[in-house]
Amino acid sequence: MIRAWHFVGKTLRDGRPVPEDGEWLKCPDKLIMCASGLHASRQPFDALQYAPGSTLCLVDCAGELIEQSDKLVCAERRIVVRMDATELCGYFARMQALSVVHLWEAPDAVLDFLMTGDAAARAARAARAARAAADAAAAAADAADAAAHAAAHAAVYAARAAAAADAADAADAYAREEFNKLVMECFEGAV
Repeated sequence: MIRAWHFVGKTLRDGRPVPEDGEWLKCPDKLIMCASGLHASRQPFDALQYAPGSTLCLVDCAGELIEQSDKLVCAERRIVVRMDATELCGYFARMQALSVVHLWEAPDAVLDFLMTGDAAARAARAARAARAAADAAAAAADAADAAAHAAAHAAVYAARAAAAADAADAADAYAREEFNKLVMECFEGAV
């Protein structure tokens, strides 16, 4: 048996309901990576790239198994414990953006949001800036949302553009380690 990680949405990818913790799912079909079987990843960070939703599950995988570097497919899988990882993923994304925010001049509204995660403070600050510019408050809220979204993307792209290949690999490894550490803290006692 292998302990691994798997994200789920409101249903499984095949449309079936997500089972209760402890209930074994079985795949009677031939296992085919990315096509048939029950999938998971040994590391939470690897599972993140395949996430169809924000519920992170610690799972047991059993039976026949095929494995690649970042994922596996098995004949049997059960959820040991789960959590809504929305806040964890948001916090992780903000921390990654903050790690490269020095590469550009981020607006105060973006910095406030990245530091606190407080959308209300971000919107209020953006609204004040919009009034000063004689824009409508509704447009300011939209601009703040767009700025925060663009900031996260810009930070990622700026970091990649500014870093050499070795530095990017080190940053990816660091991000992987940090995300996995956050997850392990959340699942302490279950792992």
